[in-house]
Amino acid sequence: MVLEATMICIDNSEWMRNGDYSPSRFQAQADAVNLICGAKTQSNPENTVGVLIMAGKGVRVLVTPTSDLGKILACMHGLEIGGEMNLAAGIQVAQLALKHRQNKKQQQRIIVFAGSPVNHEKKMLEMIGRKLKKNSVALDIVNFGEVDEAKTEKLDSLIAAVNNNDSSHIVHVPAGPNALSDVLISTPIFTGDGEGGSGFAAAAAAAAAGGASGYDFGVDPNLDPELALALRVSMEEERARQEAAAKKAAEDAAKQEKGGEQQAGSQDATMTERASTSTSEAENKTTDLMDDENALLQQALAMSMDEPTVGHDVKDTDMSEASVDDPELALALQLSVADSSKDQAGQSDMTKLLADQSFVSSVLASLPGVDPNDPSVKDLLASMQNQSEQQQKKDDKPSNEEKK
Repeated sequence: MVLEATMICIDNSEWMRNGDYSPSRFQAQADAVNLICGAKTQSNPENTVGVLIMAGKGVRVLVTPTSDLGKILACMHGLEIGGEMNLAAGIQVAQLALKHRQNKKQQQRIIVFAGSPVNHEKKMLEMIGRKLKKNSVALDIVNFGEVDEAKTEKLDSLIAAVNNNDSSHIVHVPAGPNALSDVLISTPIFTGDGEGGSGFAAAAAAAAAGGASGYDFGVDPNLDPELALALRVSMEEERARQEAAAKKAAEDAAKQEKGGEQQAGSQDATMTERASTSTSEAENKTTDLMDDENALLQQALAMSMDEPTVGHDVKDTDMSEASVDDPELALALQLSVADSSKDQAGQSDMTKLLADQSFVSSVLASLPGVDPNDPSVKDLLASMQNQSEQQQKKDDKPSNEEKK
């Protein structure tokens, strides 16, 4: 990571009004300057950048070398365009500004945007170049706009005079559809040479231009090895942490699964024991029920066949025994016998009265509307007499058998 102090020389001459670079030469130059300033300050926090203009009323320093990017970008607004570019004076003023830099350990670099014709002699430019080389000042030139052979030859001679170990570069950018800043990203002015070059991250410049870096973590390890190493270590630590967490989760899951299998086995054993116990109990209950049913069935058969139950003698109860055991029961039985004898006596008396034909005839004659001589009445009386006679014969028969 190169520590540099850089002065940027801007061409604000009348030629910057041309529109061969979109949207104009001056605006394309301003975009490229903003890109370079941002990349320089991002590559190293201690880098400083200054800006001066080479046309108009004269060479004028807008910002001395500083690390405040906001101040650098603000000076680009409201610049006046006019006059002719004074390349030699601009390079000498930039060298003087770098000589008075605060941090003497910073390497010195001048970046010149030349978008108009160069009116200086070739020898004069070569002398300025040798002076820059003597003071260890690197020079980068962006040749755009008026790109002719005379201008190109002068600028090449200047770079050849100042170049030391390929620390200085020149880029020729003809007019075209591509933006000036996009063309400069892939040039040595951005990538540097590792020693006396620009030394700032091309990835930062690409990000500022809206492009993609294409490197891991968005940082080129060749230009910013410390940041790339820190990002890689952080990523490896995060990956190791995630792997450890995944391994621990897998072990916990395996332990839970093993414990679940053991618990399931114990539950199966308990359920088997309970099932066997319940089965034996059910079998015992079934056996007891079958025994009870057999006993009840045998008892029912015995009762239906009038068989005496074992251990009990079934016999009729005698009236005399009942009178001895229960006096009330004996009295009730005597009363029922007397009632039945009275009913039998009443029935026999009624039969005798019905058998007396003269009595029945007198009773019928006394009834109003009844003729005793009516044939139907006589038939009724005859049938009642026959029934009474039959009943009397039945009653007399048991008495005769008793006498015998």
